[in-house]
Amino acid sequence: MKQFFSSVFLLLTVSSALFAQEKAKGIVYEDVNKNGKKDKKEKVLSNVLVSNGVDVVATNKKGMYELPITNDAPIFVIKPAGYQFPLDGFNLPKFYYLHKPQGSPQSKYAGVQPTGNLPKSVDFALVPAKESNSFTAFAFGDPQAYTKEEIEYFINGVIKDVDKSKAVFGISLGDLVGDDLSLQPDYKEAIKQIGLPWYNVMGNHDMNYDAKIDEHSDETYELNFGPNNFSFNYGKVHFIILDNILYPDPRDGKSYWGGLREDQLKFIENDLKFVPKDHLVVLSFHIPLEDNNNEWFRVADRERLFDLLKDHPNTLSLSAHTHIQQQIFYGKDKGWKQEKAHHEYNVGTTSGDWYSGEMNAQGVPASTMRDGTPKGYALIHFDGNKYKVDYKVAGKSQEYQINVFAPKAVLKAEKSRHFVYANVFMGTPTDEVLYSINDGEWKKMNFADEGDPHYESTFYKWDVSEQAVKGRRPSKSMKSTHLWSAKIPTNLGVGTHKVKVKATDMYGKIHYGSTEYKITE
Repeated sequence: MKQFFSSVFLLLTVSSALFAQEKAKGIVYEDVNKNGKKDKKEKVLSNVLVSNGVDVVATNKKGMYELPITNDAPIFVIKPAGYQFPLDGFNLPKFYYLHKPQGSPQSKYAGVQPTGNLPKSVDFALVPAKESNSFTAFAFGDPQAYTKEEIEYFINGVIKDVDKSKAVFGISLGDLVGDDLSLQPDYKEAIKQIGLPWYNVMGNHDMNYDAKIDEHSDETYELNFGPNNFSFNYGKVHFIILDNILYPDPRDGKSYWGGLREDQLKFIENDLKFVPKDHLVVLSFHIPLEDNNNEWFRVADRERLFDLLKDHPNTLSLSAHTHIQQQIFYGKDKGWKQEKAHHEYNVGTTSGDWYSGEMNAQGVPASTMRDGTPKGYALIHFDGNKYKVDYKVAGKSQEYQINVFAPKAVLKAEKSRHFVYANVFMGTPTDEVLYSINDGEWKKMNFADEGDPHYESTFYKWDVSEQAVKGRRPSKSMKSTHLWSAKIPTNLGVGTHKVKVKATDMYGKIHYGSTEYKITE
């Protein structure tokens, strides 16, 4: 009998050891002198959120937290409003600790080295900062450089165009590089030049393609940028950064698919429990939520995400990936649970059409996108829980918001077969777009469900030129979601005639553009 009880005790002891889960502990404190350690006079911070990528807990009165931890998990602090993260040498926020005792799995590109035993205390510093409820953030789509030369195109074409006084931080929405993960440090050096805190999203071209499971597709990304799922607050805005790429594609084990894992959805659920309902929730990810008959994005995941957001009336999503610019709205027909549709701004890319086209005045490829949007970046203006968006064309003035295209010269005739086109870069199909000839009456233009003829005229040059054209041939055009057209008269007097265009966008802002055409006998 004694031997029996001894065996049972031993079994229970072993079982307890097997099921006991290691826990991360630490404090969050106010690092007033920014030396990276808690000094005696510096206070601890209560009610600050800390997460392990799934669970979210608040620090107690002593500034302490405790979280269960696995052998492959991040621990990160969720910045409250009124504080800033310390920054590393690249202006990237220092808000996390990666716990990988064994390090990353072996891969073509380096991952995280073994971190060893969990420290007794994983502490996080926050720096007090004045934050206004009215602020602006930059949003970059797909820098996606495949070579060091393209990194230079990114610097000379976009980075040098940025006026850092216009915003308080920036976000790059994935595809930071183009498959060659050894270029991620070069990207960091480039983004450092802006001189602002910068957040990053993982894209499908930032992954370890030799990963066997999705959880291991971000190992090199983690080495260079940290967790690819996290959140932070600024003013009355709550930002959630997500990796929404499933790799390998769970349908066939090849390529990738847009979607979210169960642990990510659980993190979002736990995170949103602490977000006031009157705050704006901004989701930043790479692949648009548009499903395209379930091919682009897993519909079930989008429906679950929308269900988690159903009690938050103020929301915005930011995405990239498509190398076009479009405004997408999700109504109840697409699973949105509120009366007002959810707005996703699919941001134009900083690489444009993958650094294609002829060299422009900046000495870099023009790289106009396939829908006729010039390459550039966005400025998201926040005011409390409201927002407005501007698009900045790289190398142009902020006023350049419409490209107007018409024939250069036409023959005088009673009946016209010639059109003027207006590509309104931030437009939606329901916007009002008007035109006038020679400062005459404003008339309505018609939404054009077609490709931009100005863009098409540029890439056909590679096909009709007798001499080989330098630069990469641009991609085939695709339908634009912000293009309008109208017939121009050809029965006017011989000479030059001016076409003006006036567009009112979804925020009520009015933009102007113009061009000229000539009538000859």
